[in-house]
Order: sequence, then C-alpha cells, then structure tokens
Amino acid sequence: MKKRVLVLNGPNLNLLGRRDPTHYGSMTMETILEGLRSRFPQIDIEYFQSNCEGALIDRIHSEGFSEDMLGIVLNAGAYTHTSLAIADAIEAVTVPVVEVHLSNVFAREEIRRRSMIAPVCAGSISGFGAGSYALGIQALIDRNHED
Repeated sequence: MKKRVLVLNGPNLNLLGRRDPTHYGSMTMETILEGLRSRFPQIDIEYFQSNCEGALIDRIHSEGFSEDMLGIVLNAGAYTHTSLAIADAIEAVTVPVVEVHLSNVFAREEIRRRSMIAPVCAGSISGFGAGSYALGIQALIDRNHED
C-alpha cells in the first residue's frame, strides 16, 4: 500500500496563478500538483483547500492519525499568523505537519514574519515558490526513512 501525503492549503490559495504573481508565482495549484505527482510517483498525494478555518482543522483531525499518512504539507496562508486553533489541531495529531509558504515570509510585512503554527510543526519551508511543496514532501519522506 502506498503512503499518502495531504497537501492542505488555506485561504486565498485557490487563487494561485491569478493572485499577485510577484509573491505567489504564476502556476496554478493544479499545475503544481501535477508536478508533485510526477516527481513523487511512490506517494499518493491528496489535496484539499479551504478558505474556512474550521474546514482546515477538520481535515487535520481526520487525517492526523492515519497510519498510512506520511504527513501533511500545510500552507495555512494568512491563518499561519493568526490561528491558535490550527496550531492546537496540529499539536493534537500524531502525523507530522510541515509548514510551507510560496513566498519568503521573512522578507515581507512584519505580521507575516510571525507564525503561530511553526512551533508545533515538524519544520517550516518558505520562499521557494512551488518548490516549497516539493521540499515539504521530500522532508516527510526523509523523516519517514529516519524512523
């Protein structure tokens, strides 16, 4: 049975390819997912996006204890900087969560330099555009081989 990774995107990331390409690039999430699935054929890559905090938490809860789940690659969008509830959900589950961002959040506005979720994530990756997702998946694969 193949291991799974959930790529989980938060608010406004449904607009990738149309929203501020200087920060978020010009690729759509569909194109990013095609590339990820091609690069990691040994992994079942699932995808979920929501603009609603509760829906993201529900998905973390529903996948966060799955034995066949390598982990969750989470781009929480603006919730990264504001959501104690998402941080609590990440802390409650047993699968590792990798925080990712397309842009270098540390080179942006002050509010974006603070992450509520980073302390409870396995790691954080930012600033590599669509490649941030691939780096997150690779980190989960590597982490699984270390166990």
